[in-house]
Amino acid sequence: MSPGGHPMSRVRHWSSTRTSADMVDMVIYEYGFINTCLKSLVVEQFGEETWAKLRDEAGVQDTFLTYEVYKDEITMQLVRAACKLLEVKPEVVLRQFGEFFFEFCKRSGYDHMLRTLGGNLFDFIDNLDALHSYLALSYKEMNAPSFRVERNRDDTMFLHYYSDRRGLCHIVPGIIGAVAKEFFNSEITMEIVNQLEELERTEKKEHVVFLVTQQPVTAAAGSSAATQSLQPQTDRSNAMIWSTKPLPQKRANVSLSRYRSHWETVRRLVRLGKSKLLRDFEPVYPKNLNIDLKTFCNAFPFHIVFDEQLVVCQAGVNLQRIVPGLQTMSIHLDQFFSIVRPEVSFTISSIRKFINGHFVLQTRRDMMPEAWRDRPVLQLRGQMIWMSSLGCMLYQASPLLRSLQELAERHMHISDIAPHDVTRDLILLNQQRLAEMELSNQLERKKEELHLLSKHLEDEKKKTENLLYAMLPKHVANQLKEGKTVEAGEFKECTILFSDVVSFTNICAQCEPIHIVFMLNSMYLRFDRLTTVHNVYKVETIGDAYMVVGGVPIPVSSHAERVANFALGMILVAKDVISPVTGEPIEIRVGLHCGPVLAGVVGEKMPRYCLFGDTVNTASRMESHGLPSKIHLSPSVYQTLKDKAFLIQERGEIEVKGKGRMTTYFLERNLGVSEQKILGSSVLESLHRSGGAGRLAFFD
Repeated sequence: MSPGGHPMSRVRHWSSTRTSADMVDMVIYEYGFINTCLKSLVVEQFGEETWAKLRDEAGVQDTFLTYEVYKDEITMQLVRAACKLLEVKPEVVLRQFGEFFFEFCKRSGYDHMLRTLGGNLFDFIDNLDALHSYLALSYKEMNAPSFRVERNRDDTMFLHYYSDRRGLCHIVPGIIGAVAKEFFNSEITMEIVNQLEELERTEKKEHVVFLVTQQPVTAAAGSSAATQSLQPQTDRSNAMIWSTKPLPQKRANVSLSRYRSHWETVRRLVRLGKSKLLRDFEPVYPKNLNIDLKTFCNAFPFHIVFDEQLVVCQAGVNLQRIVPGLQTMSIHLDQFFSIVRPEVSFTISSIRKFINGHFVLQTRRDMMPEAWRDRPVLQLRGQMIWMSSLGCMLYQASPLLRSLQELAERHMHISDIAPHDVTRDLILLNQQRLAEMELSNQLERKKEELHLLSKHLEDEKKKTENLLYAMLPKHVANQLKEGKTVEAGEFKECTILFSDVVSFTNICAQCEPIHIVFMLNSMYLRFDRLTTVHNVYKVETIGDAYMVVGGVPIPVSSHAERVANFALGMILVAKDVISPVTGEPIEIRVGLHCGPVLAGVVGEKMPRYCLFGDTVNTASRMESHGLPSKIHLSPSVYQTLKDKAFLIQERGEIEVKGKGRMTTYFLERNLGVSEQKILGSSVLESLHRSGGAGRLAFFD
């Protein structure tokens, strides 16, 4: 059970000693289960952020459908990215993935199936190919590796691992080690003793031989449960290796007086108990085979018997009907069939090496009758049994059919399969299983679509919120979203700024409206970015007028300094805006005033956050009574800034409409801060590149 052997997998092997060009020598596909497992490993071990970095590094998607087939290169990109990101060797990543893959399979519902494969590690590995063959009924794209295990006299094992892909052999120790520890309470070491290109097979495959040494986990002192659970496996192992060795104790136990009657002997055997009777069991064979050839060929309609030269000696009746060439005596089996799995050459010696596994044979299309030429080829799956006394091989097989549709495509019926053959039930059960898989796949697709729609909706929601936050203060917008009424609030101290373009009316009269729009947009973009730099709130724009407030909607003690620095920035950036009439930089007037205001939301269809009070009027008067490229300050602003690091010149007493005579001032510069900091140059550049809006206040 490896990623290459799981039904969800077709992970191509990657050797740490090979180049990228070697790894893409063929296009292979895999089920999404493998990539999902790899994602789960990274998320559980290193967190979501690491997975996001790994995914971006590999350039792959975020989620994978379990039953969807993906290009094998996706997995290899993830493995390469993991090695680079985690700074570890490929074999380390692959071994850890192998350990986690076993756990992931158990979580995915394969736990019981895996536990029943064998009573010890040898039997477990020996039956992996059979498990893969069964799972291939449901997963047609599966291309699993093959395993062959040999037991040595010193209780070690040689594990032969064959695969289409190179390099993923490092996953095998991770999986087998996890299986040994979880199922058989033992620790193993696995050492590669041979690694070569398999020449026996029809295609060149990687063949890796592992030396497996198994040791039981040391039990705690005083506890014998683990030792007792392991002991029967040791007994079985010894029995398998030394089956011909005499057992004196057992012979003494079963020795019976030859003078006792037959029934006394039977009773004595029964009293020995089931376990001892089974240990001493020896089958009894008839002297003659009590079944005639006709009955045998009908009872097993898809069997074949062939000799060492592959000459067919007999075949089942239904197989003869489908492949009429088998009725010809002395024909060779490889003329009509090819071996699909395991991928070995069609010779007796190769077949005997894999005799413990399932064999899948496929008819050769060019040797089939004309009626079969347009039909899918027939595949048989079964067991090879060597009959040494006859020097022949018995292939006891059944049609390999995954669904009723495949049965119909070959013009076959359920009745063509022997009543005792469970293939009948497998076809019907797998038909239901395939329907369930298709339904599950559809649900996964819908889930993924909903996930993408949800993500898209979240993105659109953020865009809407950003637009709303650009129109209204964030806390006000949130209250409106929740359906609450926003109460008007009084702010005792704030600083309001107004600005306008000098000779704006003349500019509008002498050029096209589109030029005015371009000019104002260029100017307002620069002003808007400055509001981000100095953390002031843009209230509104009307024509060429621009209104900003500091200390509203969030009261701050540094409101005057913030607005003053913002005003200095406005004068500087306005020099970059060109008048469409003169071709020269435009000039602006700026006015500031401090005082109390009342702020609240007005309107429903296009709600605006507005300021009310005499402070607004006075700030507007400061702007209208100002001079080009000057920042006009009211007395209240001067009183707030005079002890700060600002250079301020007194303008003198002037007549202000609606206010009478006032002594006003001009703000010249900030002596403690450079122009670059006033402009927030680095911040503005990054904002300009990203198109986003950050927040950075220099003058808190």
